[in-house]
Amino acid sequence: MRGQLQLSEETKKEMVLDYQKTIAEALRDASDALIAVKEQRVAREQQEKLVAAAQDATRLAHMRYQGGATSYLEVLTTDSNLFSAQLNLVSSREGEAQSLVQLYAALGGGWE
Repeated sequence: MRGQLQLSEETKKEMVLDYQKTIAEALRDASDALIAVKEQRVAREQQEKLVAAAQDATRLAHMRYQGGATSYLEVLTTDSNLFSAQLNLVSSREGEAQSLVQLYAALGGGWE
């Protein structure tokens, strides 16, 4: 009887330690996900600024070309830069969405 009680107490301690470990891991996962969301948001915001700058550069290049002040190569170059910035923005938005999904999962979101 005394042996069973001691075994029961040891089992209880082990279960409490497993529970504490699970909670610590869940908190770490949620914290990591929150950090990722913030980093992705900052990256997206920076990319949006780059797109806006590339749009301005493209608009100005078109105006200079129409005014005869530059070659069409500058227009093509600024267009290409704009398209690259826009593609990077799409990737940034995708990364932000993925980080939000990871946060949702870390907070216990279900998929059923």
